[in-house]
Amino acid sequence: MQRRRRVGAYGVLRGAGGRVLLARGAASCPFPGVWQLPGGGVEHAEHPARAVVREFAEETGLVVEVTGVRAALADVTTFPATGVAVHTDRLIFDVRTRGGELRPEPAGGSDELAWCTPEEAAAVPLMPFTAELLGLPVTPLPADLPGVLPGVLPAGQAAAPPADRRQRFAAYGLVTDPAGRILLTRIAPGYPGAGRWHLPGGGTDHGEQPAAGLLRELVEESGQLGTVVDLVTVDNLHNPAALGPEGRPLDWHAVRVVYRVVVSAPTEPVVTELAGGSTAEAGWFTSVQVERLSLTEVAALATGRRSR
Repeated sequence: MQRRRRVGAYGVLRGAGGRVLLARGAASCPFPGVWQLPGGGVEHAEHPARAVVREFAEETGLVVEVTGVRAALADVTTFPATGVAVHTDRLIFDVRTRGGELRPEPAGGSDELAWCTPEEAAAVPLMPFTAELLGLPVTPLPADLPGVLPGVLPAGQAAAPPADRRQRFAAYGLVTDPAGRILLTRIAPGYPGAGRWHLPGGGTDHGEQPAAGLLRELVEESGQLGTVVDLVTVDNLHNPAALGPEGRPLDWHAVRVVYRVVVSAPTEPVVTELAGGSTAEAGWFTSVQVERLSLTEVAALATGRRSR
């Protein structure tokens, strides 16, 4: 079974009586007859918040704006007929309408739209992530799915995306202890941003939930045991001239979620070998000390400081 990954962005749009707008997959889509929150794949270099606005316009005819980030989830869908297992990182945003006229997608991605209460949604087939967001029991998808997701080729065919283009999903933490100190990690020599202080975290594994991946990385990079409190923000980084392994240029697109994490019993930070060599050291810092550090862009964003 060949493993592939993708990132999707979806929106929760509420109407009268607390109803939520859902879209049903058309016969030509990978999940025909299955209902889900409107949304779809994040294109290379596209911010997830912009992706959900674009997908809403294409799929529902509505012009929406993002009002907040609600959740980050992940799931794996197996397509036995093509030998591909697709891991999808799903970012869920709250949205509100600014205009447009409600209609299904002309190209056939969604053949019906409906405003549903959770009770009404429970009576139709739902994508697992949509059921979870609505607080409903999750029912597995049918085993005989007809194909694969758009842009994901069957096993044995030419790989996508191109070798010089990468999209990566990662989870990071704004980690604090009871004294209000902030935990940061220093990037090791030979890695992008070497010498700068960064948020604990990193890329998630195939089949891994974002929050679980962050807590794993927290242990590997600092030896700390933390508790995820809430989702703070979604960050987007596009570097078309990044350097990959052995100095090879890459068109790099990173989608990053940042959680607030509390370590209730902090210890002296210790970097383990499982960190993969990208983390040189880790440390606890007061707010005053953080002001004097050279921070990565995402660390500056999360802490409210300037990167330098």
